Amino acid sequence: MFHKEGHKIIAISFIIVVALAVATNQLISLEWLRVSLLLVLMVMLVLILQFFRNPKRHFKPDSNLVLSPVDGKVVVIEEVFEKEFYNDKRLQVSVFMSPLNVHVTRYPVGGEVVYSKYHPGKYFVAWHPKSSEENERTTVVVNNSSFGNVLHRQIAGAMARRIVNYAIEGSQVNQTDDSGFIKFGSRVDVFLPLDCKMEVKLNDTVKGGLSVLAKR
Repeated sequence: MFHKEGHKIIAISFIIVVALAVATNQLISLEWLRVSLLLVLMVMLVLILQFFRNPKRHFKPDSNLVLSPVDGKVVVIEEVFEKEFYNDKRLQVSVFMSPLNVHVTRYPVGGEVVYSKYHPGKYFVAWHPKSSEENERTTVVVNNSSFGNVLHRQIAGAMARRIVNYAIEGSQVNQTDDSGFIKFGSRVDVFLPLDCKMEVKLNDTVKGGLSVLAKR
C-alpha cells in the first residue's frame, strides 16, 4: 500500500525505469554492463516504492497519550523555550527519519487544529540545531482535552524539498489521522507540557501512531 503523495512519482518513475531498461537491453551489448545497469534501475525503483509505502496499522487512539507522529529515531529530548506559538518553556521531542522510514506524518493527539502555518527556509541537515527554526517547516498545534495545546513541527532536511501539510485551522482531527507528508528524509519535533511523563529516551526507535512519547 502506497501513500497518495507518491502515486504520481511512482507512476513516472515506473515509466522511466521501464524505458531505460528497454533501451539498456537494446543498446548495451556487454552482458555484465547490461545486467549491472538493470540492477541499478531495479534498486532505484525499489527505493522509491519503499519511501512512499504506507503500511496498514492497527491504531488504538488514547486521549491520555501522546503518540509519535512519525517513524524514526528519537534524537532530542530537552526543555526548550518555544517562541513561535507558546512563548514559554516546553519539552521538545524530536524524531529523525531516514529516507528508508515511513514518511507519513500523523497527529500525535486528537482535538481542534488551532494553528497551522508554513515557513519557507533553508535546508540544513535535519539533525542540525538550527534546523527547527531556520529550515523550511510547517507548524501545527492541536488543542487536546488532556494535554492542552500540543505542537508538532515538520522540518525539511538536506534532501527533503517538499513538505505537505493537511492541517486546517478550526478543523477537528483524530489522533493518528494523516497530518502531512515529508518527501525524502527529515524530522518532526513535538512540543509538550513540562509536566508530561516521558515514555521514550534518546536513540529509541519509534513507530508513527503506535509508539507512546508521553502520557499524563
